[in-house]
Amino acid sequence: MEQKIFEHMQTVRGITEKSIQQIPEELADIIPKGFSNNIRWNFGHIAYIQEKLVFGVSGDKMALPEAYEVFFSAGTKPANWIGTPPSLAAISDELVAQKQRIENSLPGNLQKRLPEPFTNKSGITFHTLGETFLFSFYHEALHMESIKRIYRTIKH
Repeated sequence: MEQKIFEHMQTVRGITEKSIQQIPEELADIIPKGFSNNIRWNFGHIAYIQEKLVFGVSGDKMALPEAYEVFFSAGTKPANWIGTPPSLAAISDELVAQKQRIENSLPGNLQKRLPEPFTNKSGITFHTLGETFLFSFYHEALHMESIKRIYRTIKH
């Protein structure tokens, strides 16, 4: 079963990686009416939350640049950004590197108990690394749908 979980991660992240390659940089910062975030924020948020759910909540060192927390953590939004966020190419590189770190560190550790239970903003409590890892697929898909909706709105 563990192998299937990692294959699923490859599928989910593959969709994200393909999508970020297809978005022109000049469209990344447009926030259409009815949206509070842009495409860049959503891709960066995917990277940041994945890092937190796989490495941060288990007490491991998070390898993303510190700017990712400032620009892309939960509750942030482009309207409040101070400074220049990472380019789509930089975010893309981080997504690819992150996938490799996960593939190198998680096998055999999905049953590892978290140092303390982690409750997300939706009120869901996780006790193992596998639980947070599996939830990250759902989270990534939610934000990919947001990216698609923003892109469709911009293009029309």
